[in-house]
Amino acid sequence: MPKNPSKSAEPRDRAGASVVGWLLVGLVVLFGGSYAAAHYVAGDRVPRGTTVSGVDIGGHPQGEAAERLQAGLADKVARDITTTVDGQPVSIDPAAAGLDVDYDASVAEAGGESTWDPVRLWNYFTGGDATEAEVVVDDTAYNAYLTTLDDQHGEAAVDGAVAFEGGEITRTPAVTGRALDPADTLAALRAAYLADEPGTVELETTDVVPAIDDTDVQAALDSFASPAVAAPVTIDFQGSSVKVFPKDYAAALSLVPTDGTLVPTLDPAKLAEVVGAKVTTGAPVDASVQLVDGRPQVVPAKPGVTFDQAQLEAGFLDVVAQPQGQRTLALDAQVAQPEFTTKQARALKVKEKVSSFTTYFPYAEYRNVNIGRAAELINGTLLEPGETFSLNDTVGERTEANGFTEGYIINDGILVQDLGGGVSQMATTTFNAMFFAGLEDVEHKPHSFYIDRYPVGREATVAWGAVDLRFTNDTPYGVLIQADVTPSTPSSSGVATVSMWSTKWWDVTTTTGERHNPTQPKTRRIDTLKCHPNTGFGGFDIDVVRYFRPVGANTEQRDPETFSTTYIPSDTVICTNPDATDG
Repeated sequence: MPKNPSKSAEPRDRAGASVVGWLLVGLVVLFGGSYAAAHYVAGDRVPRGTTVSGVDIGGHPQGEAAERLQAGLADKVARDITTTVDGQPVSIDPAAAGLDVDYDASVAEAGGESTWDPVRLWNYFTGGDATEAEVVVDDTAYNAYLTTLDDQHGEAAVDGAVAFEGGEITRTPAVTGRALDPADTLAALRAAYLADEPGTVELETTDVVPAIDDTDVQAALDSFASPAVAAPVTIDFQGSSVKVFPKDYAAALSLVPTDGTLVPTLDPAKLAEVVGAKVTTGAPVDASVQLVDGRPQVVPAKPGVTFDQAQLEAGFLDVVAQPQGQRTLALDAQVAQPEFTTKQARALKVKEKVSSFTTYFPYAEYRNVNIGRAAELINGTLLEPGETFSLNDTVGERTEANGFTEGYIINDGILVQDLGGGVSQMATTTFNAMFFAGLEDVEHKPHSFYIDRYPVGREATVAWGAVDLRFTNDTPYGVLIQADVTPSTPSSSGVATVSMWSTKWWDVTTTTGERHNPTQPKTRRIDTLKCHPNTGFGGFDIDVVRYFRPVGANTEQRDPETFSTTYIPSDTVICTNPDATDG
């Protein structure tokens, strides 16, 4: 039988393969050892012959290479960059502009880093490249520096604007600005920063278009601003309407730049103030007549309105931009009408000063307090036709709680202290203002004895609960009472003035007769601890006549009116108690 040749060759093939395998292992070990040796030699050294921005750092470890690079670039980094901005010479400090060098990153980029990358190992032994340093920028510092350059050499763009001033529109035209382009400027500065011969960098400003241009302004004028001030807005509180006018509500409006347009914006607090001048939340407010800048003026009534403020704010911006005839904003509301309307107040025709009277008083602090307080309470009183004035009702009881203090009054023919002393000065002044206004005297009582700072026969005293000053407005017009007091000082007399404002109905004149029926004073000796000594004088009778002449629309005739007064003597008072005081 023949032999199988394949079986006899198999041992020899296995032996050959084993030899080849061990040879390959040997080669790998040999190459790996060499590769490791190369990596050990190169380490983190920069490839030989490497330069960064002209500085040779080849063959040095990364840290040392970074230090050599920093030293080599020191002069370039420290020098200013010479530029012109629109032809004007400008020297730029690169550090102030936010420019700097990242030395470690520059070395790493040049190959100075530990790696097993065979390409990097090959470069180390065969030679490095010429690279540029890594320039870094502090964006915050750069932007701030660029803003400074723009402020000095450019021109700021001005947004167009629309504003309201007292119901009028003011328009600010848009202005195109000039500024350095941030990206182009930075690129030019970076290029010159470490250049061997940077020369002069020529920088040019470019146009800066405002965010709000004239087209935006015109659109805002047409769509909102012009209609807003064209006519008043009517606010309808379910049947009770009030008008608010542009000069009043314009302060609550503004046009705010938003994403390139002017957006109408409302100030709710200012709008509430405007509407609050027309209505009052809750109880209504009657009309009144007050002196404004020295002249009588009707202060309009305000209906009491309860409404949703948010509803007003939500609808106002829309209605204020509507054309005439569509400028009514209806609100859900509850309305209470005032009892005394603006129309009624105007019908009183309080237009002019029809009388004024002034008296003077010597210094005493209690007089300043009491006369001043009485004037404060009387001032602003408005009498409608047929209405009667009462000083006691108007001033109230003279108590400390009501603002009064103790002073001298006349009691039983002598001076004693009591609360409210001095108020009769205001009573006398008011009586004379009434007298010359031609109003009807209802009740007045002269002082018991004559006080020479008052006009004889034309003066009045008051006492709470006993003696009052009352008069009636018997003219067809309203009467506004104005009362002023200038306090006395140790060196000057006090001044009390009362004026009546109305429409003149009577021209009043007066005569004063002779004193008659004289009476003599007595002498009183008082032994109390509280005693005010007095040198007496005699009493007398006096007649004063008031004459009426109709003026204006008045066709009435009135007989003269006589005021007869009897003054009792002012007794001499001798204080006999050695410890007596005026207090």
